[in-house]
Amino acid sequence: MAESDIRNLPFGSLVTALITVFTTDGAVDYDATAGLAARLVDDGCDGLVISGTTGETSTLEDQEKEDLFRVIAETVGGRAKVIAGTGTNHTSHSVEMAQRAERAGADAQLVVTPYYNKPTQAGVLAHFDAVADASDLPIMIYDIPGRSGIAITTETMIRLADNPKIQALKDAKADFAALTRVLANTSLDVYAGDDGLTLPWMTAGAVGLVSVSAHVATVQFRALVDAAAAGDLARARQIHFELDPVVRAVMTHIPGAVSAKQILRMQGILSNSVVRLPLVEPSAIEMEAVLADLAEAGWDFSKGRHPAPSRERS
Repeated sequence: MAESDIRNLPFGSLVTALITVFTTDGAVDYDATAGLAARLVDDGCDGLVISGTTGETSTLEDQEKEDLFRVIAETVGGRAKVIAGTGTNHTSHSVEMAQRAERAGADAQLVVTPYYNKPTQAGVLAHFDAVADASDLPIMIYDIPGRSGIAITTETMIRLADNPKIQALKDAKADFAALTRVLANTSLDVYAGDDGLTLPWMTAGAVGLVSVSAHVATVQFRALVDAAAAGDLARARQIHFELDPVVRAVMTHIPGAVSAKQILRMQGILSNSVVRLPLVEPSAIEMEAVLADLAEAGWDFSKGRHPAPSRERS
């Protein structure tokens, strides 16, 4: 797929799962979150997930989510796709959140597999169909068995793809064989749901990435997605290798929302790194591991060596 094609996808191609910025007393900082959203779009994101896992959706109130959908749509709508994280493990609650997202001006929604309940595949199918029927927003399914407790089987995914409102898949299952069957048997736009699998997933036919690490290396991820889409595998491979220690820093030692906020603060983009319980600030030992990976990537914060340009803090 050419770069001109991926820049016109219904869900975007470089999609960042946006953190939710909080004030020092733990309230949602809507202005700072909107400022970060605008910055990410300026640097190359053409889609943002609002109130996803990295947005700490599990500790946001419904009204906070709706207000975030509205504020981000007002800030970057028309320049990037605003994808509302509406999925819960309660179908009627997910239906309500889909309707709230539509009223708030979102372009689409990310709907995760119902978690904790461990429904059968028939229940999974009925859940997604019910959410799809609740609004006119197109759906990106989020298949992440490590968090939901169950995987969506390939057979179920193929059946879900028959629903015209289910148009995309964020694949965080790390199962290349299952991915291959979905790509071969559906017209879903597939997105890598693991930052480190962007290159192999796009080589197989995925159209882009829903990322956490793109918070701190947006320009590099934009270049990776564009190179992979253009078939420039040599360039894509080079960027993939350069980004590997950054991805490890963000994704392997502490929760992604925590690490992304820590690095954004060190980059001077955020003024604090507050998270809501049960997430907590990292220990010194945990941060040593993060900083060691960043040092491997050539990022030395003591000398200002990192990719974020110098701008005013949000």
